[in-house]
Amino acid sequence: MSLSSDRPYIETIQGALAKLDQTELIAVVEALFSAFLNGRTVFTFGNGASAALASHMACDLGKGTAIDVGNGPTRPAARRLRVVSLVDNAALVTALGNDVAYHDIFTEQLKNLLGRGDVAVGVSGSGSSPNVLRALDFARRNGAATIGFTGARVSASAMQELCDICVRVPLTMMEQIEDLHVVCHHMITLWLRQRIADWVAAGSGSRQYLTIVGE
Repeated sequence: MSLSSDRPYIETIQGALAKLDQTELIAVVEALFSAFLNGRTVFTFGNGASAALASHMACDLGKGTAIDVGNGPTRPAARRLRVVSLVDNAALVTALGNDVAYHDIFTEQLKNLLGRGDVAVGVSGSGSSPNVLRALDFARRNGAATIGFTGARVSASAMQELCDICVRVPLTMMEQIEDLHVVCHHMITLWLRQRIADWVAAGSGSRQYLTIVGE
């Protein structure tokens, strides 16, 4: 392999992008838009690079879809997507991992925070990470919508069974799965941003400043 170019790697990514089923991505956008409209909270979680993506998702979805960023403290907040990454509280994650069990670091947090109608988004390249699967299982059992991001390995069927929507990119190499997960996330964020912008433009008026439905 040349250090200056890895054509097989690039060509595999290009082929996978061409095969990517956008139907599932659109379904994710609609689930997140529903959470936005109904004041529900989205929780993201994963391990390793997938933990980094869970944090990335919370950042982009929270900031990138907000319609009133930069208005300062003197104006009421517009309706925003409520999104929380469960990987970012190092003290809590390590306390749960050390004192309880690593496979429950996300489930125990959801027990504090999850409400019916919320959305749990698990990321696992293999689709078999115990802590991700246990959190998705808990979320589903307690009335939340479940979304998964994984790959084409046989092991990913375990995640698919626990998800209302499962984005399985057509790749089995972990690095390439992670590459496409980032692409999928960016597509979803941009589409959701447009979906919210269209909602505002359609005449929501002062309703956009209600942070709780029916308030």
